[in-house]
Amino acid sequence: MAATELGQALRRWRDRVAPDAAGLPSGGHRRAAGLRREELALLAGISVDYVTRLEQGRAVNPSVQVVEALARALRLSGDERAYLFGLAGQVPPGPDVVPAFITPSVQRLLDRLVDTPVAVSDAAMTLLMANPMYAALLGDPSGLRGFERNSVWRNFTGVPTRVRHTPEERAAFEVGMVAELRATAARYPADRQLTLLVRELRGRSERFAELWDAGVVGRLTASRKTVEHPQVGTLTLDCDLLRVEENDLHILVYSADPGAEAAEKLRLLSVLGTQSLVEQGRQPASG
Repeated sequence: MAATELGQALRRWRDRVAPDAAGLPSGGHRRAAGLRREELALLAGISVDYVTRLEQGRAVNPSVQVVEALARALRLSGDERAYLFGLAGQVPPGPDVVPAFITPSVQRLLDRLVDTPVAVSDAAMTLLMANPMYAALLGDPSGLRGFERNSVWRNFTGVPTRVRHTPEERAAFEVGMVAELRATAARYPADRQLTLLVRELRGRSERFAELWDAGVVGRLTASRKTVEHPQVGTLTLDCDLLRVEENDLHILVYSADPGAEAAEKLRLLSVLGTQSLVEQGRQPASG
């Protein structure tokens, strides 16, 4: 019965989310009132088959990570999210785990910044959501799974990126990321996924291990980023990190001075969209 109720709830919530509100094209013939199953799967980072089995009651007890991803993709309120966890037979993450819930107020902010590259990450710098302009500028992150979605992981394991740093900028950025991650680990010492992330990074990156063992403490700060885009060329942008302290979320916003060449290139990206901009591969920004 719980699985049937879970499937009905997912379908009901899926029907009420307009594709354009989720940054997806809404044209063409659509049988679904809201999101198609494949669109929900894309937004949540799971397979279409799994969404189908959940809705049909053929899959039970999805993981905490899957439930959280579905809650974000379906834009659930706090009460709805708690209800979804209950239907899935899971307990919502407690205060000892890095929060991953995007509140409706933050979601409304994202919806209004349609012409600005914006992404939301948790306090451990794991990407939770990115708008189409972010994907157009830095590469489509929708295919990333697990630690691939973590900015610290991508930077210290050599994942390709469109962001270009000078050696000095790179060194400062690395120190800032490790310091931020250390502060987060201190706030959430019982978060097993975060502990695993740090352990894996120490084993894979000598530079990360060096900085971690040095005990650097602090926060990432606002900076300027140079992005080398495969179609519109080089853009130098302001990269502001906005913090939602109550929910421990990071909002990353890229912008340019009005009238600057970079601003014109951002406008071009908003016209071109993401469809033709992923030919160079799905390379997410490492910053």
